[in-house]
Amino acid sequence: MNKLVGATGADRSEVFPLDDVDRAIISELQVDGRMSYAELGPRVGLSQAAARQRVNRLTERGVMQIVAVTDPLSLGLSTQAMVGITVVGDVRVVAAAVAELVEAEYVLITAGRFDVLAEVLCEDNAVLLALVNDRIRPIEGVVSTEVFSILKMEKLTFSWGTG
Repeated sequence: MNKLVGATGADRSEVFPLDDVDRAIISELQVDGRMSYAELGPRVGLSQAAARQRVNRLTERGVMQIVAVTDPLSLGLSTQAMVGITVVGDVRVVAAAVAELVEAEYVLITAGRFDVLAEVLCEDNAVLLALVNDRIRPIEGVVSTEVFSILKMEKLTFSWGTG
């Protein structure tokens, strides 16, 4: 059986097919993750208890997570960038080291121009410079980096897999 990788990077060996009710639950919670089961159940055609069971099943299987999403600007993190990293050697080791950095919000192993892409959030450009120069570039296996400053986020969505 082929191994798949879930959103958190953990190996997954099973794909969980979603029915229409599962998709409806996910869609509703993507709009309001704090919705009560009493409100969710009728919206998706289930009782409160059945909605709770379905949500628990979806979260236990790793199909979805219910988390708080913060606004980086309100936390004083005004500098957002993507860092493209070229690697020699085992790209997984470098990606894991970058993922350990608190400023790294999103780390991907990719095919193409860069081996690793990391979205980072920093207080300002001085902190971004220190992050790239003093903490990312010295990681064993990093050959080069390229920083792409994010000037404006045009779209951010969490509505994957329900359409």
